[in-house]
Amino acid sequence: MNNTPVVIVGSGLAGYATARELRKLNATIPITMLAADRCGFYSKPMLSNALSTGKDPASLLNGNAEQMRSQLKIDIRPNHRVVSIDTTRNVIQLTNEEEVSYSQLVLAIGADQIRLPMQGNAVGKIYTVNNLDEYQVFHTALSGKKCVCIIGAGLIGCEFANDLVTAGYRVHVIDISLEPLGRLLPPKAGAFFRHKLEAAGVIFHLDTCVLSVDQIEQTIRVTLENGEEIESDLVLSAIGLKAQTQLAEAAGLPVNRGIVVNRLLQTKIDNIYALGDCAEVAGKFLPFVMPITHAARALSATLSGNPTPVCYPAMPIHVKTPSCATVIWPPDPDRSGEWHIEVSENGVRALFISEMDELLGFALLGTATTEKSALTPRLPAVLS
Repeated sequence: MNNTPVVIVGSGLAGYATARELRKLNATIPITMLAADRCGFYSKPMLSNALSTGKDPASLLNGNAEQMRSQLKIDIRPNHRVVSIDTTRNVIQLTNEEEVSYSQLVLAIGADQIRLPMQGNAVGKIYTVNNLDEYQVFHTALSGKKCVCIIGAGLIGCEFANDLVTAGYRVHVIDISLEPLGRLLPPKAGAFFRHKLEAAGVIFHLDTCVLSVDQIEQTIRVTLENGEEIESDLVLSAIGLKAQTQLAEAAGLPVNRGIVVNRLLQTKIDNIYALGDCAEVAGKFLPFVMPITHAARALSATLSGNPTPVCYPAMPIHVKTPSCATVIWPPDPDRSGEWHIEVSENGVRALFISEMDELLGFALLGTATTEKSALTPRLPAVLS
């Protein structure tokens, strides 16, 4: 029997979901998890709505490395950063030059926050929140502060804005788009969403960008391209994520928006796989919880000896903005169609319909979110 372990690099949702599903299928297969962080298990989506729900960073942790090691019966090694993959020898090398052999290798290394070039003496003081450790730092910095400026009006930026304003902070949000959630919502729906968050207290600065971030005595001054200046206590960047592909690329694995894998989650090398925020699956890049869950189940079966292609149904995205309930399933950009939009005082029903009268996507806001269950079965699968 081969006792060389399945090695999982990464301790986020993708890594832990794969380990959990694989352990369900095989109680004895050796599994080793390596990660550069502390390997704590927590729900990353909860980071953007923890303040208003009264949860501090410690309460978000569901299990530390020792607890997860005991629960899953796997070897978990926190603070072990992988620096290279030797695909010919089936070995990975760590920063301390230790080598770890693998029978099958799973890359679940996630994504990094995008940082745009900006000027100013306080650029180094801009916060990002991409994991629990960063959230702890940001949460501590919020103590005694009153005003937060958020760069980015996408999904995470808007969720943090709603959370912060509900918790009593004055919140400014800056974005180059004409409306928040500009990549996910048609303009009329975006305007409705903006009005609801503005009614809650969020201040938007749209169709502009940040030129500089400067410390002026005890205040951070954010200067915008349109000439506006915002005085804030803290600045949070939530521009978006970029898949971590450097490790795979250095090993000769193809990368695009993420590490390129097929529907078996397999790279061009048979025993190396990738999933989660770092992976582009059969041309699809879906860094959300539900696709990761589906991928982990399929991959665990494949790792157990039963090759199983991943299937992605339509998986609507719930935006965690209580000030404006929102459920979105954006249409595939390769499919043509038109938005059919109904706006009322209390909601927006936006359906993206093809020329063949197929429902390809939707945006439901406010009272229209009640239609999610009825509309979702009409959507085409992403990968069937």
